[in-house]
Parts: sequence; structure tokens; C-alpha cells
Amino acid sequence: MPKRTILLASPRSFCAGVERAIEVVEQLLAHRPGPVYVRKQIVHNTHVVADLERRGAVFVDELDGVPDGATVVFSAHGVAPAVRNEADRRGLDVVDATCPLVTKVHAEARRYAARGDTVVLIGHAGHEEVEGTLGEARDRTVLVETVEDVAALQVDDPERVSYLTQTTLAVDETSAVLDALRNKFRGLRGPESADICYATTNRQEALAAIADEADLVLVVGSANSSNSRRLVELARRRDTPAYLIDDAGGIRGEWLDGVRVVGLTAGASAPPRLVDEVVELLGQLGPVEVVERELTRETVHFTLPSAVRESR
Repeated sequence: MPKRTILLASPRSFCAGVERAIEVVEQLLAHRPGPVYVRKQIVHNTHVVADLERRGAVFVDELDGVPDGATVVFSAHGVAPAVRNEADRRGLDVVDATCPLVTKVHAEARRYAARGDTVVLIGHAGHEEVEGTLGEARDRTVLVETVEDVAALQVDDPERVSYLTQTTLAVDETSAVLDALRNKFRGLRGPESADICYATTNRQEALAAIADEADLVLVVGSANSSNSRRLVELARRRDTPAYLIDDAGGIRGEWLDGVRVVGLTAGASAPPRLVDEVVELLGQLGPVEVVERELTRETVHFTLPSAVRESR
């Protein structure tokens, strides 16, 4: 068969916040006695969670699954103050792996609410990051997902409205919602720098740079990964067939019929090795040429929490 081209979007896979969160759990497993509990998935990837479970991490949905006084890690997505208060009340040894860029959004929510604004959070209902941010000022924060939500929104004082966004949204879709907010609330205020994180933006721009050339786009990531799902949606909006796969085993043969150019990327919570395995599998199906398209090089690094650094 003719040679198939694989266009590798870059950046892809792990971001600095994900690497930090995973290393927090790894370091605690290596240097602390007893079980290490993790509230929710440390990052939204089934392979990462399964690997840490094999190494001894215990994942729980809520703190009632953690014994009093035990070590518990808060995931990269952040938690509401009520969760922190419960942990303090029960004497849990908390290690916070919240991504610093999510922590920034939480701080903004507190600041905007404290000055008397209605805080409009653009995000996806039910996502763990959104739940944590809403919890910072629940009585002053409202969630919107679409332009239609903005049209229906009523606030106490239209002159005192601020906005925040979930860090893993689609940049283009968020812009439309934000435009609607600005048109409705002329005095709208927001963060000095965008809340959608650099890694989400970079991965979307890198995929956009190759999607039009591809006959098919494969995005490596788990179904509950917001930034991974946004990548699939981005490709489909550009009329390129796209699928989200947990790993190479998720590829269906019929997807590849007549495909000569495969665009390949991975969400920020997907391990790089999973992309390598997809390339290997495609190579087993016929000759391939791998072309990497690097749009930008990421150099961001986040310091580990002091509790982890001191335990090493």
C-alpha cells in the first residue's frame, strides 16, 4: 500500500501542571510510609491512574473514604474550600497538587466576589475544576456554558460583573461566549491574563496547524479529559474526521480506509508513550512517514509543594 503520513502535532501530551501532580503522588509513594490517598483522579487519564494504583496509591471519590489522620492528595483540578475545611476538621495530612494555573483562577474568584461583583464562570457543569472554582464564592458565582446562557443571564447589578473561565476550554468557542458577555455587560471586568491555560491553547493551535492537511485526526486522551475532548471538537469543526482514543487499542480499522494523512496529538493529561504506541501500530499496518510539526516549545515548570520537597 502507499506510504501513509503521520503528522505529529507539537506540543502534545503532558503539560507542566500534569507532570507536577503525578510527581507529587510518585514522591509521596516513594518517601512516606503507609497508604497515600488521592481524592478523585489525580489527572483525567485512565493509564496514569492505573499506573499509580499499581504502585500503591488509593483513589477515593470523597474524603469519607480516607481514614482520619491519613495522607491525602488533592488532584490537579483543585477543590472547593468546603473540602479543605473537612480535611482540616478530620486532621488529614493534605498535600495539594492543584495546578498553579487553577489556583490562579480560585484566587480571582475570591477577589472578584470580595469586591461585590457577580462572578460569571465560563465552563462545563460538573467538571471537577468548575466545582472547585464555584465553591470559592458560590453565592456570588454563576456558571454559563453557551451564548444562549449569557442571553438568559440576569444579575443584581449589571455594572458589577466579572468573568473567569475554566482552564481547559476551546479558545474559539470561549471567545464567542466572552463576546456575548461584553456586549451584555459593558463594564465587564476579567483577569489580566487569560484563564485558559497555555498548554490548552498551545495544543489547540498545534492541532489547528495540521488538521486541514489530515484525512483523519486521532487524539490520545481519556473520555473525561476536557482538553482532549476539545481537541476532537476542534478538528471536527474544521470538517476533518476525528476520534478520541485512550490508547492504540482504541483505533478501529475502518477509520483508516482511504486515509493517507493521519493527524496525531494527545491531550495534556495523556502520557507521551501512548502516542508512540499509536505510531508503532500504524507502522505495523503499512509504511509510514512521521512528520513532526512543532508550533512552539514549552519551557514551563512548576515547583513541587513544600511538603513533598521536605519528604524527599
